[in-house]
Amino acid sequence: MIVVDAANVIGSVPDGWWRDRAGAVERLRDALAAAGPAAIPGAADDAEIVLVVEGAARRVPAVRGIRVVAADRSGDDAIVELCRENRGGETVVVTADRGLRDRVTALGARVTGPTTIRIRR
Repeated sequence: MIVVDAANVIGSVPDGWWRDRAGAVERLRDALAAAGPAAIPGAADDAEIVLVVEGAARRVPAVRGIRVVAADRSGDDAIVELCRENRGGETVVVTADRGLRDRVTALGARVTGPTTIRIRR
């Protein structure tokens, strides 16, 4: 499973995302759907991609190949819960958030940063 911290990933590129957060997340979702698991270095070809959204982006729907999880409160907490649920399976979390990195690696997840994603931005 590949878990993408949508807010953190879109925030890593200063392209005006703050004017339309939901639109920025939709563009990320669509780019991930087009690239598939190959977008994440070292991910299995059959990995499920889960995009965790929060705030203004909570209304972004899933598309084929991308499961969208709308965090009830904290996106970080939702990501940790996904890692907890997938314990025993391989989980890759895409984020640059240091606190979140510590939380998910303690659960056995591997972490990669937003700049390693191989998608068109």
